[in-house]
Amino acid sequence: MKQPIKLGIPKGSLQDATIALFRRSGWDININGRSYFPEINDDTIECAICRAQEMSNYVESGTLDAGLTGKDWIAENESDIQVVSDLVYSKVSSRPARWVLAVPYDSPIQKIEDCEDKKIATEMTNFTRRYFKDRKINVSVEFSWGATEAKVVSGLADAVVEVTETEATIKAHGLRVIHELMQTNTQLIANHDVWKDRAKRNKIEQIALLLKGALRGEKMVGIKMNVPKEKMEGVIAMLPSLNAPTVAPLYQSSWFSVEIVVKSDVVRDLIPQLMKSGAEGIIEYPLNKVI
Repeated sequence: MKQPIKLGIPKGSLQDATIALFRRSGWDININGRSYFPEINDDTIECAICRAQEMSNYVESGTLDAGLTGKDWIAENESDIQVVSDLVYSKVSSRPARWVLAVPYDSPIQKIEDCEDKKIATEMTNFTRRYFKDRKINVSVEFSWGATEAKVVSGLADAVVEVTETEATIKAHGLRVIHELMQTNTQLIANHDVWKDRAKRNKIEQIALLLKGALRGEKMVGIKMNVPKEKMEGVIAMLPSLNAPTVAPLYQSSWFSVEIVVKSDVVRDLIPQLMKSGAEGIIEYPLNKVI
């Protein structure tokens, strides 16, 4: 590869989560002060910080070779780019965010069709206009840069289209969700011409592989335990492992060492069951990546 990959890192709410994900994947991104060009411990990558809202435009134009941005902003900009991989992570949770239509609790609007001739405030204006037009609902869509929920509370709009993960902020402003427009998640994207370059494509695919491995590893843990021979069948039967568990005999013993990889949310129930079934010396350990 003659030139490094020019990789866009999203500025704003996703920045810290993105840098943490890269760190778990093996890349340390160091942002010095207000620099928009952070250092990374890989000579084949050059990083640039830019807003997620603009990322797909920069990648489409070739200013950046690849970048991370939301599925929502790709739709908003109608960008012609190569989607390399879906990466479900966020600043709050590991589930997709949602763009929803919300109104005040006391609003007579109960469903999306009730928005006919109403004013809607949103940051994602292009997508929202297309969405209502496709459903033949006539609305006025106005751009809102931040504090969108307050627009409807103060009477500047009849409804808002806003992104949410937990709905906590929407509810805190006295609003209720009446319709979901789309689910969105972070995506690794690439310029079409760059994607045709074999060397750069290999590097981008490497990044995608390790980022996805780190995300998968975040949701899983490893468990090791010792099990007596006479209890093996019962213990093995209850193990929800990725594949068959790893089993090895202990030296000069009738006991076996058993090792599995499982989803982290099942461990709290699984470990007590394993103990009751005869397993001992149970060790749980985190996983950096699962490929």
